[in-house]
Amino acid sequence: MIRVAVVGTGGIAGACHLPALRAEAHRAEVVAVADVDLGRAWRFAREHGVPHAYSSVSELLQRARPDLVHLCTPPGMHAVQAIECLKSGAWVWIEKPACRSLAEWDAITAAEGPGYASVVSQHRFGSGALHLKEIAPLLGRPLVAQCVTTWFRDHDYFTVPWRGRFRTEGGGPTVGHAIHQIDVMLSILGDWAEVSATTATLDRDVEYEDVAMATVRFTTGALASVVTSLLSRREESYLRFDFTGATVELRHLYGYRNENWTATTDLWSPPDDRPSSHAAQLSALLDAYQKDERPPMSARQGRQALELATGIYASAHRRRPVTRAELTPDDPFYHRLDGGAWTS
Repeated sequence: MIRVAVVGTGGIAGACHLPALRAEAHRAEVVAVADVDLGRAWRFAREHGVPHAYSSVSELLQRARPDLVHLCTPPGMHAVQAIECLKSGAWVWIEKPACRSLAEWDAITAAEGPGYASVVSQHRFGSGALHLKEIAPLLGRPLVAQCVTTWFRDHDYFTVPWRGRFRTEGGGPTVGHAIHQIDVMLSILGDWAEVSATTATLDRDVEYEDVAMATVRFTTGALASVVTSLLSRREESYLRFDFTGATVELRHLYGYRNENWTATTDLWSPPDDRPSSHAAQLSALLDAYQKDERPPMSARQGRQALELATGIYASAHRRRPVTRAELTPDDPFYHRLDGGAWTS
């Protein structure tokens, strides 16, 4: 059995991670949880039948000795906690956003061995996205894409102490919400070359954007528009890919099945109907663990969406196009998504 621990016992842990782990009960056992609020940790443990609860990552790692840690804490804590898990020898699966900057992600991956770090990117693992990636080379050259995340979060959503600030959350909806659609787009279109973006804070009391728009040029020459909003009353997640031979579209909100996809090609025929979910990605992660192979959404793959998000912030701040090649350790946006503009 793979010994699993969950750090952070908030909503995402109970709603997504524990159900995914229950589906893998034949090979994964939740042995402990941790939360800075020990009382909440124990309530969570009792609710989900977990035998041990701790108030710190260090204590959990020392006493429970997990093989895999699910990191469900606020983004500002991810890098330090992930590195500590890796140094203990455990693998770590990190909720999005994986961390607050490219510098933090590179520090996380530098700490790997023998364990690996992977980021939650569950929409890559639904049968529709996997099928599109498989048949994309048969659809011709990619030409145009649309990547839309128009969601709604009210004012109360941002009253949580760690939200609304670059220092504790890392960034706004570009990196915290649109990252899912951005990640699927990148899985199909590959590396980007240049981005030109505009961001605005129109209606929420936050340091970062509540609306962003970007045009992305890929190394293939394809162009994509990326629209992000947390102010949209009619919520939707939308992806469109126009190839020389077909158009493929996905409309959903927080998760999809095959019925959410449409395509103008007879090649569209996913072999099964697996929804995008934490369970789908966890299955692939545990497969990699049992084979002692690098898991999906680690290293370069796990960095892709964060890298484009960094380019969007840098372009919006500089009011000019930004190339992927610019985002080196010499660039302040490599270290913080606000480029160091906010000190709070």
